[in-house]
Amino acid sequence: MTGSPVLDAFAVAGIIAGGLGLLFVLARIGRRLWRVVQLLDDFFDDWRGEPARPGVPARPGVMERLDVIEHEVKTNDGSSLKDVVKRVEAKLDTHLENLED
Repeated sequence: MTGSPVLDAFAVAGIIAGGLGLLFVLARIGRRLWRVVQLLDDFFDDWRGEPARPGVPARPGVMERLDVIEHEVKTNDGSSLKDVVKRVEAKLDTHLENLED
């Protein structure tokens, strides 16, 4: 009940070609997904920060860096950027008043 040997050979060749095509498509999809996974891994490494290792200094995470920025934009003991700007502004106002007189 089987067909001719030539048709059977074409059927096997078609199945092999279809299988290889499917593997190729799945490999391309897998490669793109792997790139997305690597990008997400890089993002989370940047978010959490990385500890120091031989020859490479530690990199602080996002929250640590935001703490440093927050320290600079809030008034504190006089060393923040906001405090410095306030002092410069006050001195400038004094100089402007002196020039007007």
